[in-house]
Amino acid sequence: MKTLLQVDFPFDGPFGQEMADAMKELAESIAKEPGFIWKIWTENAETREAGGIYLFEGGASARKYLDMHTARLKGFGVPVVNAKVFQVNDALSAIDHGPV
Repeated sequence: MKTLLQVDFPFDGPFGQEMADAMKELAESIAKEPGFIWKIWTENAETREAGGIYLFEGGASARKYLDMHTARLKGFGVPVVNAKVFQVNDALSAIDHGPV
């Protein structure tokens, strides 16, 4: 079953195009993760937060990625990583044009 992963964490920047430039290689590596379908990158300069919404083929690949990504973020000095894992209801998401 497709699985949605929601992640956010404190982030001091950069934001916007500077973030896109700085994180390009990271984005390219994420795109190659096993079971990965897509990611929407999120940022809020006002609250100093960043993260993303990910879609994976299943729960195992989402959880494996979350474990690896949490360790990577902590290695970058991120003190707290908030995450939630959800199963996707394909039928209802299709009605509301969800990209699943």
